[in-house]
Amino acid sequence: QVQLVESGGGSVQAGGSLRLSCAASGLTFSSCGMGWFRQAPGKEREFVAAVNWSGGYTYYAGSVKGRFTISRDNAKNTVYLQMKSLKPEDTAVYYCAADPSGRAVRSASSVAYWGQGTQVTVSS
Repeated sequence: QVQLVESGGGSVQAGGSLRLSCAASGLTFSSCGMGWFRQAPGKEREFVAAVNWSGGYTYYAGSVKGRFTISRDNAKNTVYLQMKSLKPEDTAVYYCAADPSGRAVRSASSVAYWGQGTQVTVSS
């Protein structure tokens, strides 16, 4: 079955960096668009970043543009989210998402598969 397994979350101070990874199995990863979403306590899940099947197109939420970078390695079936200059408002559970259409996943309604999530906590 399809599995998306996130890793790399943790606790950092404001201004710090983390790199999240999402390892995919059970699907044709190189054909899937991928994305990262996050959900903070008491808030709705929101789009963070997305990449299309080839890695040629990337998209970011305005709140993370310039600080976060999404990338993928189709040989390793893995998508990454490099996060820099972290802020307390980035604290959330971060979810990996896949869309077999190949398009960059920018909407939760387009997501076919979700990971289980990884916690990111940024302290001031």
